[in-house]
Amino acid sequence: MMLQKNLTSFTTMTQSTALLLLTTLLLAGCNTDNRIQQTAALKQEMNAAEIKRVTNPQLIATVDEWGKELVAEARKALEKELGRNPQQATALCQDSQKVPLIAAMDRAYGVKIQLMGPADVKNQSLAPKERELLDAYLYNAENNLPQSDNVQKLNDTLLLYTAPVPLESLICKTCFKDQQVTFAVWRVLFDRKAVIRKMNAK
Repeated sequence: MMLQKNLTSFTTMTQSTALLLLTTLLLAGCNTDNRIQQTAALKQEMNAAEIKRVTNPQLIATVDEWGKELVAEARKALEKELGRNPQQATALCQDSQKVPLIAAMDRAYGVKIQLMGPADVKNQSLAPKERELLDAYLYNAENNLPQSDNVQKLNDTLLLYTAPVPLESLICKTCFKDQQVTFAVWRVLFDRKAVIRKMNAK
């Protein structure tokens, strides 16, 4: 009788132990899946953050290429908005972020796209190098000289792409019609690290 009681007790204990062991293994399995997912996410994050060697000429060429594409899209988007909503012209001209596509491109590329005009030559929030560049654009406009796009390294972290807006464009005719000298320039400010990350991802 005692033996049977001990066996029953042992069997119950063994079942409890087995159940506990099975639960532990299941939880460990879940944790392993969790760990694998976390490791994969961490690896992806580290790859995105990893900065591989990119030469200055490569960087300038990339900013020039992307700047051209972004400005072409920004120009089309702003002209479309100006055509559809002429009553909002002042707000759209002063803040290109009010154009949904331009705001979306800013987020996607990690850039800042803006429209600049003659008044920005004295804009103290801009770097001196930027104001000098705008002054050169203004001088060319005053003297009917050819204008061209440009890439400048502002400092160790920022690169600037600028492109003149054609005088016959709806943008110049709408946004800068009352200026003594009609001229407008697209300003695209690039973050160096963001450019390099995107270059490595491609």
